[in-house]
Amino acid sequence: MIYRIFAALTVAAVIIGSLLLARQGRAPQAATVQRVDRGDGYSARDVQLIETGANGLPLYTVDAASIRQLPREDRVQLKQVRLAFQDPSGEQWSATAQRGAIAHGTDQVELAGDVQVAAALRGSRSPIQIHTDMLTFDSHTDQVSTADPVSLAWAGQTLNAIGLVVNLKAHRLQLESKVHAIVTPPH
Repeated sequence: MIYRIFAALTVAAVIIGSLLLARQGRAPQAATVQRVDRGDGYSARDVQLIETGANGLPLYTVDAASIRQLPREDRVQLKQVRLAFQDPSGEQWSATAQRGAIAHGTDQVELAGDVQVAAALRGSRSPIQIHTDMLTFDSHTDQVSTADPVSLAWAGQTLNAIGLVVNLKAHRLQLESKVHAIVTPPH
């Protein structure tokens, strides 16, 4: 009887040993690893960006509550934005918006969401107020523009239009289409 138990254990040990040796003889299977390259994005809070010209002087300043660059995107996203710049004659312009974006390799700052602009136009005694939902400032061409509905308040008068282009070099503000205005001459 002991002989039979010993024989059964020996056969079981040989089978188990053979299986283990066979497993070690095979090349290990490589685990499937899927690499996800997310790139290097970044984010920051309470940020001030200053874009300078060739002369080292500021072209514009952007203050934002937060800034975020998503991986593999060529844009920087801004929240609670304030943009400040001077036109070529030295008049100060400022704009605020809920959000904005700056595309890499461009000279454009895009503003969106309750965009408010305040500026003093050369030769004017009263500042101009612009309200729209989308606005682009291009520091290369010195233009401010929108294709969206715009409201312009100036010297106690209000003009409404769809689309606006301000050529800062030429000191010209152009309303694009569908202009509605009520102008009351001074007494």
